Amino acid sequence: MVAKVGLVLRTLGAAEAEGATTTAVARHCGLPRPTAHRLLTDLAEQGLVDRNRDTGRWQLGPELFLLGALAAARYNVTDHARDVLADLAEQTGESAYLSALRGRETVCLAECEGSFPLRSHVLHEGIRFPLGVASAGLAILAHLPPSEAEDYLATTDLTIRWGEAHSEHAVRSRLAAARDSGYAVNPGLVVEGSWGVAAAVFDGAGRPRSALSLTGVRSRFTDERIPMLGRLLLDRAHALSKLDR
Repeated sequence: MVAKVGLVLRTLGAAEAEGATTTAVARHCGLPRPTAHRLLTDLAEQGLVDRNRDTGRWQLGPELFLLGALAAARYNVTDHARDVLADLAEQTGESAYLSALRGRETVCLAECEGSFPLRSHVLHEGIRFPLGVASAGLAILAHLPPSEAEDYLATTDLTIRWGEAHSEHAVRSRLAAARDSGYAVNPGLVVEGSWGVAAAVFDGAGRPRSALSLTGVRSRFTDERIPMLGRLLLDRAHALSKLDR
């Protein structure tokens, strides 16, 4: 039951400001609709979710805000990162993001829009992707201990939702490239034409805990420019990593 509750809350967290319908929550969580509705109703009674009376959509509730505020002092990693994101966006014109490792997923914690008028619209605060999907998840997976990365690849089938471009062979190829260069590249595989580059940020024990990324349209992510973006991300990620030591 706890796992189902966590999945429901994460689903709402990824649904942005407009929230999600009961049917959408049930489909995303793999639950029967009556079960999803019962869970949402119980969570609403505890203040953990809220329902918009006009639209009928569910959103995260006020009690989660209070709990999150209490936990922020221990888990917030965005204070220093926001200045870094602003610097990245100013220097490149692309939108910059910080995504953190949570279990076997990445969750976007902070963003700063770039000045270039065309946006990729793939990332936003709260969105989650499995490891190996999008540039941040590739960068983190590439730098996990080999045994953990191998266990993940052996037990995860990304093609079910993300297609053959995320087959084990294809992901392994992108991971090898990321280990070689230090940064990961998503060549428009989540949304066609939307590219991303990311570099991992490490904790004091040398484990990847998050990733900085830049996203934008294909015309901005040329073969000549990607290495420059990658080196810039590596430099900023290294600076953030040192703050955690």
